[in-house]
Amino acid sequence: MLRRLLLLLIVAVAALAVTACGNKQDRTTHAETEGTYLDIGPMKYQVQISRLLNPTDREDKSYLVDLPGGQTLGPQDQWFAVFMRVENGTDKLQQPASRYIIRDTQGNVFRPVQMGPKNVFAYRANKIPPNQNIPIAGSAAEQNSIQGAMLLFKIPTANLENRPLELVITPPPGVGGPEGTVDLDV
Repeated sequence: MLRRLLLLLIVAVAALAVTACGNKQDRTTHAETEGTYLDIGPMKYQVQISRLLNPTDREDKSYLVDLPGGQTLGPQDQWFAVFMRVENGTDKLQQPASRYIIRDTQGNVFRPVQMGPKNVFAYRANKIPPNQNIPIAGSAAEQNSIQGAMLLFKIPTANLENRPLELVITPPPGVGGPEGTVDLDV
């Protein structure tokens, strides 16, 4: 009986040791799917969802408000939205990333369309107060069902076949560290 208890104690101690090794605060900079938190600089970034937008759909029309310079889709293009959440869990004002690209498997690069100020869903790289998020609490982007601020891309339909599309997040100037990447669902 004593031998059995000793063996159980050894197994429990070994399990705790293995678990403790797994609790290191490894910084995640690549996600193979949306929803995973990435540690980039002092903040956490999460792609809530990415999807094609349909300009004739009532909900999607609201995401396309205030496109710059009357920008429209060509016959071979699609609007592709990435809805982001950025968390500043520090006790200091922080600058979030402002450089994002989508890269396909052929090396083609797409940059976000800069939305006008009337678009309440657009991602804006404004400094985030301590323990706050993008989107801002109480904003339309935070209160809708997605709960993410939108990065909007114009991508040729043919390039959507070059999957996985990868979102690349570059840390803000002065922060340093590795870029973050997320394989996007299309």
